[in-house]
Amino acid sequence: MYQQPSDLAPAAKTAIRKKLLQSGGATKVELNKTVDASFPTISKLIAEMEKDGEIGSLGLDASSGGRRAERYVYNADYMLGLAVLMEGNETRYTVFNCAGEVKDEGSSASFLKGNGIEPLAEFIEKMCDRFSAIKTVSVGVPGAVDQGRVIFIPGYDQFQNMNVKQELEARFPVKAVVENDMNAAVLGYQHADQKQSLVYLYAGQNGPGSGVLVNGEVVRGSTYFAGEIYFVPQHNGHNFGGNLGGGQITSNEQIDAVSRLVAAFTAMINPNAVIFNQDDIDEESLKKITSASSQFIPAEHLPELKISNWEQDYLNGLQKLGIDLLLTLQGGQ
Repeated sequence: MYQQPSDLAPAAKTAIRKKLLQSGGATKVELNKTVDASFPTISKLIAEMEKDGEIGSLGLDASSGGRRAERYVYNADYMLGLAVLMEGNETRYTVFNCAGEVKDEGSSASFLKGNGIEPLAEFIEKMCDRFSAIKTVSVGVPGAVDQGRVIFIPGYDQFQNMNVKQELEARFPVKAVVENDMNAAVLGYQHADQKQSLVYLYAGQNGPGSGVLVNGEVVRGSTYFAGEIYFVPQHNGHNFGGNLGGGQITSNEQIDAVSRLVAAFTAMINPNAVIFNQDDIDEESLKKITSASSQFIPAEHLPELKISNWEQDYLNGLQKLGIDLLLTLQGGQ
């Protein structure tokens, strides 16, 4: 079916942004080779984006015998995103541009406690007043999320069944994305363009959770409940959450519980790696888990066990989600 240029313009604008950010600059001819739109459509969009200040000119390229081409660069500060990581003990945030450069960061008391969504909304209002270019808000919560609606968040009943995305978009001139903390963490750990299968395990302040990537894609499940490993049944009539308990993973019982879970993930999705939070475990316990897991699964099939900074991975994941959303906005809105 034939598509008018206006039908292609939104996707073309996103593709132009990505190309200019990735390459550091491009001409219209170079954009025409990678952007799925006609040269006139690209030229029109370039003119509009330059007028708005979204892109700028790097000047004319050196002549190769013909007409000199103008090279354009993306203004990464044209739109900003706000990432808000909400945990039981604190809230952390970053303000970032389309290139992922952090413009501001900090922490405050937990927004999960108190008067529902109001502490979060008041904070977003304050940040939007400080940074008028904020166009997206990405929020992380310690619970299961169904397309912006929090469907399972033990200990924070005021958020249960709340559509946080809808609430924020109704209050502010922004687009919002709301994500489970572990899904955000595994996205933040994932290296660019790598289609790996990964599992991120976290003991957690509110019980254990996991984020799962299969071939580079987040596994959410039919009811967005994937990753709630607290409920995984284990050999002694208890579930994983009961066997793991709290604190660092050091005891024989905890190591046995984790090794069985690693073996189960290996049998089901055969991941490249299982990642642990640096505050949950040490290298000696990792060695014990590898040894114990090999009692259930042939050692050559076991994933690599790694330690990472969960909080930083979490924020990185929220920023990725925010940037993805920024690049698809039309007219900077």
